[in-house]
Amino acid sequence: MGSLDGKTRSDLEDLSLVSSQPIDRKTSSLSITSQKSFFGPPDSEDIGCKCIFSSIVYSIKTVLFSNKLNLLLPCGPLAIAVDKLTNHQGWVFFLCLLGIIPLAERLGWATEQLAFYTGPTVGGLLNATFGNATELIISMHALESNMIRVVQQSLLGSILSNMLLVLGCAFFAGGIVHYNKEQVFDKASAAMNSGLLLMAVMGLLFPTVLHFTHTELHYGKSELLLSRFSSCIMLVAYGAYIFFQFTSQRNLYTPVNEEESPTDRSSDDEEVPDMSKWESVIWLFILTALISVLSGYLVNAIEGASVAMNIPVAFVSVILLPIVGNAAEHAGAIMFAVKNKLDICLGVAIGSSTQVAMFGIPFCVVVAWIMGRPMDLNFQPFETATLIMTVLVVAFMLQEGTSNYFKGLMLIFCYLIVAASFFVHIDPESINFNGLELWLGGWSEVGRRRFGGRRWQWWLELGFGDVGSREKLGFSLGLRNWVN
Repeated sequence: MGSLDGKTRSDLEDLSLVSSQPIDRKTSSLSITSQKSFFGPPDSEDIGCKCIFSSIVYSIKTVLFSNKLNLLLPCGPLAIAVDKLTNHQGWVFFLCLLGIIPLAERLGWATEQLAFYTGPTVGGLLNATFGNATELIISMHALESNMIRVVQQSLLGSILSNMLLVLGCAFFAGGIVHYNKEQVFDKASAAMNSGLLLMAVMGLLFPTVLHFTHTELHYGKSELLLSRFSSCIMLVAYGAYIFFQFTSQRNLYTPVNEEESPTDRSSDDEEVPDMSKWESVIWLFILTALISVLSGYLVNAIEGASVAMNIPVAFVSVILLPIVGNAAEHAGAIMFAVKNKLDICLGVAIGSSTQVAMFGIPFCVVVAWIMGRPMDLNFQPFETATLIMTVLVVAFMLQEGTSNYFKGLMLIFCYLIVAASFFVHIDPESINFNGLELWLGGWSEVGRRRFGGRRWQWWLELGFGDVGSREKLGFSLGLRNWVN
């Protein structure tokens, strides 16, 4: 009884948040978290200062020195130094990519720490949200620089990466570890996410078809208006989905294979957080700010890196950027698949794709609308067809409610095909020749809206050059000095 009186009220509140397990488990987790908290009241001033200082040092050590990926952290400051002292945009881009990888992984880890103090539904939502924070931060910087195609392609690449590469690696790793038994997951939850992804495909498909069939009621305006209307509908639909999760699907992230032994469950329950709730929140803000700083340098170096490395901008935006942004989801999904928690694995991989498609893309359209940027849902036929095929392939893979290493291998191979396709793909929206754009066509007030709001219409194009630099030459009725 005396030991209970020695505990503060805040300690007891933390006790109730950590777990609802028996009292002996609570006491052990309480002693761990109280040692690592910033806010525990000291017995004396000297001891209190030492405890606070030791807690801060322990927290920094846990975040910065507990993962081997953190060896890449110096790449961030090095990228900023290279940008300030030299003009090598290729090195700036490469170093920014390497510097963001450990920050994205630590952001996902801090989210998992915070999820210990929330329910499984809130924890899954937090993992998906902060797992996509890197892509959204990069998109905001690109929108500010009026690089609309980079925004569209990076968000599209995030969906493709989560659905094919992340889920494929998770299925493959889980199938290899559990080769002697079948891994199962909740088909209802997978079907709901597949339905939301198909709705997102519909939202992206109609503006594209409307534009390329030249059936707009008001040419150049209807496509943009339809995109903004569809984006608002998609945001409302995603909000309704979140409400449905909280009210009707409270056990959405509970594994369906509950027949595991009590000893297995007790070993999982022994996991305790490495830091307190408020420490997790503080680190989330710090890591998000650091990612935002590096993302600004990354976006500014995209075009220069594309020319320096002789790689198409579409490949950089769709393949390279999402691989870095999805580092947290990649590690988390594989970890849960190895632990035979496929429902949580799907919540990370497919849930992140659903959030980008139903929230990230529409949110960027609305933000661009507020900023006066003409971003729409016309992702061009090549990108839209890639998304449609990806959603259909994954939907067929998930319809049985089981997974194995061969399904994962097929998804990885599909992603390699997509990556190779974008490596040889020339984006028609970003063709340039040493800062001068050459095109064939006639200026027309009924033409489509492109390049700073100017309307034009083209019908023929002749040129030559290599894919990497996109140099081309051709006849033109108009020539405009333009840098993408």
